[in-house]
Amino acid sequence: MSSTTTCVGIDVAKAHLDLAVRFPDSEEVQTSRFENTASGHEALADRLAETDPERVVLEATGGYERPAAAALAARGLPVAVVNPRTVRDFARATSRLAKTDEIDARILALFAERMRPEVRPLESADQQALAALVTRRRQIQKMKTAEKNRLQSVPSEAVRSDVQAHISFLEERLEQVEKRLDEAIKASPVWREEEALLQSVPGVGEATARVLLAELPELGQANRQEIAKLVGVAPLNQDSGQHRGKRTTWGGRAAVRSALYMAALSATRFNDKISEFYHRLLDRGKAKKVALVAAARKLLVILNTMVKNGTKWNPDLHTSSS
Repeated sequence: MSSTTTCVGIDVAKAHLDLAVRFPDSEEVQTSRFENTASGHEALADRLAETDPERVVLEATGGYERPAAAALAARGLPVAVVNPRTVRDFARATSRLAKTDEIDARILALFAERMRPEVRPLESADQQALAALVTRRRQIQKMKTAEKNRLQSVPSEAVRSDVQAHISFLEERLEQVEKRLDEAIKASPVWREEEALLQSVPGVGEATARVLLAELPELGQANRQEIAKLVGVAPLNQDSGQHRGKRTTWGGRAAVRSALYMAALSATRFNDKISEFYHRLLDRGKAKKVALVAAARKLLVILNTMVKNGTKWNPDLHTSSS
């Protein structure tokens, strides 16, 4: 199967970038390697500018891909950053089981050609900084919880004192991160307005609002189906032949889904519209977890509409239908 467009795959490692270019109407693939440095990114962009690719695909690799993706996007190249699990599934489906950096780049180029992942605008530097602060807050909270749990079973007073000192240190760092988050939100009129919109909904607190602002920038831009899939609360079919399996949710952004889940749990108690929807599902025989996921999806769709329209919560405008 040949293509009429040039597609590019880039495998990202900490020290280098492996490039694979698939040319139109041909099975020819050219490969090369560049340093994962600022000068390497410029050289890579110069190389790709000569080929005029339809899309350039990189995997999300814990942040190592961001400088390269930003450099390419700044040069006007169509960059798509994709979920590594999706690419692995594609490789297995096409019987490409061997793995080296060059092979991975070739698979990414083939994935770009066959699957045509959507090219999305990259997050701004401010958006990335906000997301980093929210992530750091989550990391410190996890460490604090772990130390508090450890404190309950420490046999030595000396160790207990050390753990307590570490908890105090983490509390100080958490306070500093919260302060920097406050400053970042206050410095942006758009974020201030959106945070106020989100928190106007009963059940949505400051922590949830900031996770959504930082890690779901598509909120208010995507439609209801797209936003549910991004978060991982869209029901997916499990049917085959005469068999009709249970609908399940899968994938998406775990941190956002976790925050939304907790907000939905609160909303089932303090938000009349969400509570009515949730209990109606329970009355129809739905399991509590299924009903709660459905409530989370409904809450997300409402939040998406509010941000899109720039309107605060009004229970009279949001019916309790699914």
